[in-house]
Amino acid sequence: MNTPQLVSILLVDDDPIFRQGLKTLISFYNNNGLFRMDVVGEAPSVDQALKVASQQHPALILLDLELAQTDGIEALLRLREQSFQGKAIVLSAHHEDEAVFRAMQAGARGYVFKESVAKQLWDAMTTVMKDEVYLAPEVATSFFRIFHFYSGHSLQGCKNIRLTDREREVLEWLVKGASNEEIAGHLYVTVATIKAHLTAIFEKLGVSSRTQAIVKALKVGLVAS
Repeated sequence: MNTPQLVSILLVDDDPIFRQGLKTLISFYNNNGLFRMDVVGEAPSVDQALKVASQQHPALILLDLELAQTDGIEALLRLREQSFQGKAIVLSAHHEDEAVFRAMQAGARGYVFKESVAKQLWDAMTTVMKDEVYLAPEVATSFFRIFHFYSGHSLQGCKNIRLTDREREVLEWLVKGASNEEIAGHLYVTVATIKAHLTAIFEKLGVSSRTQAIVKALKVGLVAS
């Protein structure tokens, strides 16, 4: 009989009751399969999560998308900046297409709606630890729907798009999943300035939302993924 692979886990959620529920669920499912999950740390905020991650080097992070002071997207981006070697699964109450897309674009390897955690978490964790991406059918529908938004558009018609250098910088940060506040911080300008740039970018791309702008920018090669 093969010895299960030990997987260290960091729980990041600002609700201690939900974190306790995750630990109970993991313990319940832990007696079968190829993996044995071990919760090595908990954190209620991005800063604390980064600190624990640098100390414990977890193989897997279960991450709430909406934390008290910021969001899980920032955590994913900062983990990537720090060359975090583990994997992350987002656990979220958000069903919006844009929320799913931003999380996956920022580096998440899986996305699970919180109301489905009890029946999907174990599959999500084991799938991701096999170096695969986990998207339940209802999540996959949200994620891939945006990729068909421009299916009828030809790339030839997009060659006349002309962005300023600053607009291109804003778009690059947008594609990385950054919020308006985060983009403003990176570029040392006000949030109002970023909103003005986004308005101009949307008009030039012929789109009406952040998600549509990201998809079109990637599709026509304005920025790299």
